[in-house]
Amino acid sequence: MDIKTLSPILAAFRAEGTPVAAEEMKSGNINATWRVDYECRGARSRYILQRVNTYVFREPGRMMENIRAVTEHLCRAVEARGEDPARRVLRMIPTQTGEMLYTDEKGSAWRMYVFIDDAFAYDAVDAAAFLQVGRGFGRFQRLLADFPAEQLYASIPDFHNTPQRIAQLEAAIREDRVHRAAGVREEIDFLLSRREVLCSVTGLIDAGALPLRVTHNDTKSNNVMLDRATGEALCVIDLDTVMPGSVLYDYGDAIRFGGNTAAEDEPDTAKISLDMEKTEAFTRGFIEETNGFLLENELRRLPLGIQVMTGELALRFLTDYLNGDVYFKTLYPEHNLVRTRAQMALLKDVERRESDLAQMIEALLRS
Repeated sequence: MDIKTLSPILAAFRAEGTPVAAEEMKSGNINATWRVDYECRGARSRYILQRVNTYVFREPGRMMENIRAVTEHLCRAVEARGEDPARRVLRMIPTQTGEMLYTDEKGSAWRMYVFIDDAFAYDAVDAAAFLQVGRGFGRFQRLLADFPAEQLYASIPDFHNTPQRIAQLEAAIREDRVHRAAGVREEIDFLLSRREVLCSVTGLIDAGALPLRVTHNDTKSNNVMLDRATGEALCVIDLDTVMPGSVLYDYGDAIRFGGNTAAEDEPDTAKISLDMEKTEAFTRGFIEETNGFLLENELRRLPLGIQVMTGELALRFLTDYLNGDVYFKTLYPEHNLVRTRAQMALLKDVERRESDLAQMIEALLRS
């Protein structure tokens, strides 16, 4: 869609100036995204326009209420620290009627954000940048420590309900819709043998041993904007999955993604391991920001989050493979199986390094 096609949608928002250019951004996997340039009194400003995927987010209005509540809280917290929230908090542009979403004549839901200039976010980062990503997500937790997590809507219900993920895998095995179960007995046995560990975080939450906190639930390195001049973490973005959860989910998913030595779908599992230099860097930044309000049993259990999140994603990939690849986008017939094996290889290495990870946490807590 070009600027002319987007014009009726852009007119629905209170952005300043006249839209003059639009470029579709291909990096996201869920929502359709454009960067839009506006001209106002001879100056250029940029915004992000998104069409929300309402198949994934069934109640976009409630999701946007989550984002509004969280960003308003973040703004107040940043200002209380004497900082300018302009580049440190995601800023939404309301519609002409004051809403956070615009629904067009086709029923599509649209939203607009201020583009953060002179900043970048990358899928793959070195240890120095991953330290900043850890600080960014840690600061996000700290600034929201006093936000009542239970007030948030679950934009994807049961997203980290690992017992339910296991039940879904078992159902896929029984149904065997596309006759693939016989060829993946090793993968099935591997994951089901780890049932107790993979369900441990939900069990601890249910028992009251781990508190519910505001969690991001998509803590990839590309969801923290870094200042282009200084490399400092500025702002956490992509707040669609902000929900109540455990801090172990956010920490574990960040390491699972950013601490992997290979891609999420690397077919050669010999290339897959946990990069301890990057893991230590992220953890250092994360603990620097969160030590003091996170409970001791949360901090010491952080490595458990890596196991749970890696195993949970393997469960999801394998379930989708057995169901005929109906959820995740695939590039070839075995893609989800390759992804499953990649996560399994990473999980094996995380298990092998369990003692090293515990020692790393202890050392960082003492430093």
